[in-house]
Amino acid sequence: MKKVVETTLTQNIFRILLALFMIFAGYSHLTFNRIDFQAQVPDWMPLSKDLVVILSGIVEISLGLALLLWKKQRVNVGWALALFFILVFPGNIAQYLDGKDAFGSLDSDRTRLIRLFFQPVLIAWVLWSAGSWQAWRNNRTLT
Repeated sequence: MKKVVETTLTQNIFRILLALFMIFAGYSHLTFNRIDFQAQVPDWMPLSKDLVVILSGIVEISLGLALLLWKKQRVNVGWALALFFILVFPGNIAQYLDGKDAFGSLDSDRTRLIRLFFQPVLIAWVLWSAGSWQAWRNNRTLT
């Protein structure tokens, strides 16, 4: 699959915004939102909730920086970040099912449920803005 796809100015702006959001979110995992992020770690997770939050923060910072700076691997980074969004989704579901509050705004079943619908938006956002989806489509037409 082609690793570099030409993206539009709009895609680049949205990719940069998402990358900055991921870097900020990762930083917040490691600092001021650490306890709130622990509410998203399912009770069935066999690791320490704090360790999961720290590791996911490091992954978010790494993927955010890669999405921002690593042009030759942008397509692959887009797929990796989409996979990350899929892998953390069970935590969001567990937070909704367990009724755990976090961040001051996720304090009702309604807000936690609404939040679940944003995960597919994030997946689509990264695949579109990184050119990952276009690279996959281009590859399909070549084979």
